[in-house]
Amino acid sequence: MMQKEAILVINTGSSSIKFSLFSCEENLHLLHRGEIKSILDAPQFSIFNHKNDLILAKKLNTSGYASTFKALFEWLNASSEHFSLQAVGHRVVHGGKIFFAPTLINHDVLDAITKLIPLAPLHQPYNIEGIKIVTDLYPNLKQIACFDTAFHTTQDRLAKLFAIPRELTDEGIIRYGFHGLSYEYIASVLPDYLREKAKGRVIVAHLGNGTSACALFDQRSVATTMGFTALDGLMMGTRCGNIDPGILLFLLQGKRMTLEELTKMLYHQSGLLGVSSISSDMRELESYSDKKSIEAVDLFCYRAAREISSLCSAIQGCDAIVFTAGIGENSALVRKKICTQLEWLGITLDDKANQNKEIIISSHDSKVIACAIPTNEEYMLAKHTYAFITI
Repeated sequence: MMQKEAILVINTGSSSIKFSLFSCEENLHLLHRGEIKSILDAPQFSIFNHKNDLILAKKLNTSGYASTFKALFEWLNASSEHFSLQAVGHRVVHGGKIFFAPTLINHDVLDAITKLIPLAPLHQPYNIEGIKIVTDLYPNLKQIACFDTAFHTTQDRLAKLFAIPRELTDEGIIRYGFHGLSYEYIASVLPDYLREKAKGRVIVAHLGNGTSACALFDQRSVATTMGFTALDGLMMGTRCGNIDPGILLFLLQGKRMTLEELTKMLYHQSGLLGVSSISSDMRELESYSDKKSIEAVDLFCYRAAREISSLCSAIQGCDAIVFTAGIGENSALVRKKICTQLEWLGITLDDKANQNKEIIISSHDSKVIACAIPTNEEYMLAKHTYAFITI
């Protein structure tokens, strides 16, 4: 039977492996997507077809990265669809001042990516682990690293600087920005929805468990809310976002927190979870009526509106605002609260369109277009990976 050439794209995290399989064609048709959750204790393996029908759900007998990756490739090799894997694309969070575009992975590239771990200690090691395991299993298979920071390399120098001693800036302590694959995808499809305004002043709000916003002009990144790490900027699911650095000094000195305790608090105990004391899931919080949950949602929206407002300065106005990612695409309440606080910009929301999850959610007479566009980071990974096998 004829084999179906395919591209596999992978996002290896601290507790899960997310993957998508695309046909090895110019249109990059999605074949399957899936996830292996709780990989370090009780792995749960699930796979969906291109129609989003669940076709496999099972528990794995062994845990750990190596065994879960092995299970994924065993499924690929045993599939009745007879896939012939041509390349693997990996999402890599940080490219530092070295990688500005998708890169074919070899020993030297992997070594350079590894040296960037201090810039993204909670993400980079797992990205690297996925690359190493695939290399061990298929040493001759092409692997492509796609960096979340790369999209933001178009920013001017001033947008990247912190007001710190110059020698620290020269060492690489600058604003890098993240969620680049998501912003790159949204930028690529803007003409489909905004027509001539796609090349204008557009602010994209990537609102998910990790949140950020990015100001675009001519479909390129001008400024973004995340900086040196993925901890900066907007309030997130469990991350605090922008915070007075004096608070950190107080917690270290006055409260005698250890670095480990402070790191855990900032990354895992703050954000929606910290303010609500209940959950990091916006869907759950919207269903609760207690004061803490309401305040957590309100603060999330307030912080987002403030940061979006600041980005208007970077692009001297705003022609359109795009909501994307899990919360941005699905929460009509969050979109309404944010747009209400941005009415001064000229946004007039169409409540019916917003509730019905339409793409354009602003009214016809709104001076600023507001819309909700689904992101597709996996497609961008596949697109970049496909480019390397057609060279």
